[in-house]
Amino acid sequence: MELMISAIEAIIDNIHDAEEYLIEEDIANFIEIITTADNIFVTGAGRSGLAAKAFAMRLMHLGLSSYVVGETISPAINAGDCILAISGSGETNTIVTAAKISKKRGAKVLALTSYPESSLGQLADGIIHVKGRTKVEVDDENYLKRQIKGNYTSLTPLGTAFELTSLVFLDGLVSELMEAMGKTEEDLKNMHTVLE
Repeated sequence: MELMISAIEAIIDNIHDAEEYLIEEDIANFIEIITTADNIFVTGAGRSGLAAKAFAMRLMHLGLSSYVVGETISPAINAGDCILAISGSGETNTIVTAAKISKKRGAKVLALTSYPESSLGQLADGIIHVKGRTKVEVDDENYLKRQIKGNYTSLTPLGTAFELTSLVFLDGLVSELMEAMGKTEEDLKNMHTVLE
């Protein structure tokens, strides 16, 4: 149970620390691109993809046209649209490829990544730096040496800290979008599915 408590504390600490490295201008840029886009596409691999899907649902609740890349109902992306790409490493092949295609078609690219200088970051019109231990660091030789010596920098597996911090960040961004768009919780509730 001690390991579980330590892992939970590490995740909470990472989420709490997010407040310190978020840049107001970056958030404003994200909001501007999202609220002026014709359609918002979201993408991420694995658990980052689940965070992206949760955000797409909230965008729909806000009355925005949102799509999840890879779903059967997603249309072509075009100029006037934007894509939010989530990748801790910023090097996930499928995510970088989606960003490249979007850019070629004239869409704006928003990135959530731990590595702003990554391939994804270089394609982005807007970047939010979300720190977190990513799968890249798990493969790092220095990381393994620290683990062998008993110096545990994190007890969270793979990209957990990044993914959960991204999820919390995006939920926080929904609050900013609500304010910017003049929406209330009642407005979101009215858009919630009634078919369940």
